[in-house]
Amino acid sequence: MPSSVYVVSIDPQASTVWWANRIGDQLPFDFSQEHETPENLAALATTKAKVHVIANQKGGVGKTTKTMNLAAVVADVLAHSDRGLEHVFIDTPGSLQDENLLLEALKYADDVLVPMPPEGLAFDPTARTVERVIKPTGLPYRVVINNWDPRDGKADLEDTQAYIEAKGWPVARTVIRRYKVHTRASVDGRVVTQYPKNRVSMEAREDFYRLAIELGYGGAA
Repeated sequence: MPSSVYVVSIDPQASTVWWANRIGDQLPFDFSQEHETPENLAALATTKAKVHVIANQKGGVGKTTKTMNLAAVVADVLAHSDRGLEHVFIDTPGSLQDENLLLEALKYADDVLVPMPPEGLAFDPTARTVERVIKPTGLPYRVVINNWDPRDGKADLEDTQAYIEAKGWPVARTVIRRYKVHTRASVDGRVVTQYPKNRVSMEAREDFYRLAIELGYGGAA
């Protein structure tokens, strides 16, 4: 049975490819790398699948982790679906130089997720991505605060929330917390649904399931 979830990477760094290859046959969704063939994205227009673009022109904000793990939890929810392809997640470049690739992906998007860590250095690049690239398309988008470590206290989180509110951007209620198991996942060849069964891993998984539910992913396209 064809997978109900597909991941496309158009990031020339190809981190998603490396991660997917580490998982091998246990990868719970279909996958392709298209940064050299972005014209292939046009095929998305012929499907009924919902296309979700994960975008921020700052590198290191967690786009690939968000792409892989959201795809994994949605694939888990739709494991017994017989409706064919329902959701496509596109991992995009974290650089200004590859803006053309991001713009190509946005042509076929139904919505955009913008991962934003609670760090001051992420504020201006995120603002540029939202204001200059995403907003002009008219696509619905949502900022997701990502990689927050509760051990650091709430000051950075609250500063980031205040910044987003001042900008008037829609923001997800779910905050993706920082866990070592996330940072180790690509090396270990796992996605979030394949983490070891222990308390910390369960908490790490919970964030992605909550986000998928909040965003309405996992239902019929």
